Amino acid sequence: MIPLNENLSKLRRSEIRVFTNLARQTPDCVALTIGEPDFPTPAPVKAAAREALERDETHYAPNQGTPELRQAIAAFETRRRLPTVPEQVLVTVGATGALYTALTGILNPGDEVIVLTPAFNLYESITLAAGGKPVPVDISETGFQVTRAQLESALSSRTRVIVVNSPCNPSGTILNRDSLNAIWDTVLGKDIYLICDNVYQALSYAPCPDLSLEPELEAQTILCQSFSKPYAMTGWRVGYLRCREEILERLLLLNAAEIAAVPTFLQHAAAVALEQDVSAMREVYRRRRNYVTARLRAMGLSFPRPEGAFYVFPDIRPYGMSSRDFCLRLIREGGLALIPGSCFGCEGHVRLSYCCGDSQLAEGLDRLEAFLKEV
Repeated sequence: MIPLNENLSKLRRSEIRVFTNLARQTPDCVALTIGEPDFPTPAPVKAAAREALERDETHYAPNQGTPELRQAIAAFETRRRLPTVPEQVLVTVGATGALYTALTGILNPGDEVIVLTPAFNLYESITLAAGGKPVPVDISETGFQVTRAQLESALSSRTRVIVVNSPCNPSGTILNRDSLNAIWDTVLGKDIYLICDNVYQALSYAPCPDLSLEPELEAQTILCQSFSKPYAMTGWRVGYLRCREEILERLLLLNAAEIAAVPTFLQHAAAVALEQDVSAMREVYRRRRNYVTARLRAMGLSFPRPEGAFYVFPDIRPYGMSSRDFCLRLIREGGLALIPGSCFGCEGHVRLSYCCGDSQLAEGLDRLEAFLKEV
């Protein structure tokens, strides 16, 4: 084979996909693996997409996004206390596209990205593909909060980015004000960007402090957001990033060269999504969170309390297995699929997703309880 980009050899397959596929191949296996809302896309959003198709809105969209959607996003962000104009918004192919454009637009070979682990493995993958170096900071032993000392020990002359994801995938935890102050002190006035991955923020069950709202950090902050989680639009692949205009002008060149634009008729529907009330969905997840955590606690498992998203991250170290071996045995012997914590850079834990129907969730927890009694 003719040689490819050497950075590709550093990438690894997502264990989320590996274990989800393994569950599909295992008869009668209950999968609590994927973080995908089990709600339908809101009817007004689907209607808006159909109407846009009927109007023949099927031609090329502007690379930055349609004026209609960028205006709707700017108004949405302004309502949540982040004054925004359409010129500060870039519509992307999901939050994945926003993260890709942001990280590849910032990093030069050898630049470092601080990632608070456990964390979604996409941050590491994009950083490696861009020739950068991920620098994990393990916060699992500090109550899933980060300290100034931890950040200072991770800093170097090559640090260019700190990624913040709150509520967090995979733990569902929210970074408190002390953690955000530590991050603030670390980046303020330095040549370091702050990428705020806020895809789960609308599904917070508790107050969620947000550094993207801080005016003093605006020149260093890139906000990445998605329509997938709060509006049950995972297959639509619509997201956006928001930053200073002078930064966005440069990132737009990269986005236009590598990704192009989200289909026009989907952007029309996304503008309607921003008008939808997600409180009912959030309350369903809150109720499931309460049910799952009560069941896990009764099994003797410990975990950080989820305050958002739809995940819980129990500690399985007392069972003397790696998280991958635990999950493999759980599929084979217990008929239940979870995701190893090693996928998120945090050994000794597993991720359980509760974005599924109540009966499936109850059956999965019954199987987990039976498995734990046998190992």
